[in-house]
Amino acid sequence: MTGPVLIVGAGHAGFQVAVSLRQAKFAGRIVLINDEKHLPYQRPPLSKAYLKGEGAPDSLMFRPEKFFVDQTIELVSDRAVSIDRAARKLLLASGQSLDYGHLVIATGARNRLLDVPNSTLEDVLYLRTMDESELVRQRMPTRKHAVVIGAGFIGLEFAATARSKGLEVDVLELAPRVMSRAVTPEISAYFHDRHTAAGIRIHYGVRATEIEAKDGKVSGVSLSDGRQIDADLIVVGVGVIPNVELAAAAELPTASGVIVNEQLLTADPNISAIGDCALFASERFGELMRLESVQNATDQARCVAARLTGEAKTYDGYPWFWSDQGDDKLQIAGLTAGFDQVVVRGSVAERSFSAFCYKDGKLIGIESVNRAADHVFGRKMLPTGRSITPEQAVDLSFDLKKALA
Repeated sequence: MTGPVLIVGAGHAGFQVAVSLRQAKFAGRIVLINDEKHLPYQRPPLSKAYLKGEGAPDSLMFRPEKFFVDQTIELVSDRAVSIDRAARKLLLASGQSLDYGHLVIATGARNRLLDVPNSTLEDVLYLRTMDESELVRQRMPTRKHAVVIGAGFIGLEFAATARSKGLEVDVLELAPRVMSRAVTPEISAYFHDRHTAAGIRIHYGVRATEIEAKDGKVSGVSLSDGRQIDADLIVVGVGVIPNVELAAAAELPTASGVIVNEQLLTADPNISAIGDCALFASERFGELMRLESVQNATDQARCVAARLTGEAKTYDGYPWFWSDQGDDKLQIAGLTAGFDQVVVRGSVAERSFSAFCYKDGKLIGIESVNRAADHVFGRKMLPTGRSITPEQAVDLSFDLKKALA
């Protein structure tokens, strides 16, 4: 490939493309376009360690500024507004126009906003960017009662931190259990019990209908069942929307993401899309899918960099995820949706167990709580397509390491 590589988006996916290109000895121009004022940074700690007050903003940066200078990776603080595919040009909000040999769209996703009265008050906050996390971190010490809207990973991570800092915490969830789209009922039940034991109140089957205000400040939340809950801080975690607008305006096919093939190419051979914004054709799972995970972002970035430096291959990363909630670490290997059998290895009472998920008798995923060895086993075994039986999974005398061999 000849010509500059432009990368739109400086999250995990965009940053990794730039680094992987240089590691593969790509000598051309690399421009990383970042619409945030910060150096490229890690997102997972924003709702975990960083939110707890651990570390300064610099601790989140992938690399110091000197790294980008030394690697001749140009950082441009600007926003991409349009693509001229015929001329291979990218127009930025500042009016600058950049030529490209290949364009990588790594625009990620944005918060799904709460759409109820008073939802734009200053104490209705989100947790996706560094600035958002910093706002939440600054507000917590002066607030007494937080309401969390959404019992997904982000909402529960915040809830656990807020409760540990002494705030009263109520969580609102429309579904009948926490993390219902992501984990099995067994894992949901465990985390429900852990959070409620810590004093967090979780309300199922309800939604916020209005943010209550007094003197222009948050005073509470009205619920769909007619109740009201006092609050002086609201944190919203109701999902994300992939940023497909740049691609769609350039008439590239989009749906619930920018549509790419098994090599992560869009309909235009000079444009790739990766990370949270990419809806990719998975040969392994036989469907189009969009995954929100650091693993997916970095693995896809490496795949694109390899293609651009002469080693074209199908993207075949195996998904894994994690969430830190209080003292518990949840790790997931594989995609567990569609399971028809779940067996538990380890001890729920001792806070060290895994849910082994099966479909038609075959292992499809493992959800582990404080049980890293089971997670490592899943990450190694699942990509091979091999399986162990449910009976072997629950038998603690069965050696998972030997099964791998």
